[in-house]
Amino acid sequence: MKEKKDSRSAYSLTNYQRINMAKKLFVGGLSYETTEATLKETFSQAGTVESATVITDKISGRSKGFGFVEMSSEEEAQKATEMFNGKEIDGKSVTVNEARPLESRPRRSGFNRGDRGFGGGRKDRW
Repeated sequence: MKEKKDSRSAYSLTNYQRINMAKKLFVGGLSYETTEATLKETFSQAGTVESATVITDKISGRSKGFGFVEMSSEEEAQKATEMFNGKEIDGKSVTVNEARPLESRPRRSGFNRGDRGFGGGRKDRW
């Protein structure tokens, strides 16, 4: 009996991601005061903004100085890139380019101290 293949092939999924990433823009060098509303309002000059997100620190809630804007079409995303790359938003020159998929990174463990442990390297303390 033949195995049933998944209807989403690797090619179509990759192609789907490529199409969606072409509409999503990375916006770097943002002022810490820039809000999602400001991004949406600014980028709406180039077309319809589907979403605007400013990335914030999990603990402090402060902006990390970059964000993402998703336009409704590739053409509008290209227009926004041309209009705003190198321009000032809230007093800071920003970088605008096509967003890339997040690359997988090795998992970092905050508690892996190798053979040092937490006691400064002395294992025969007690």
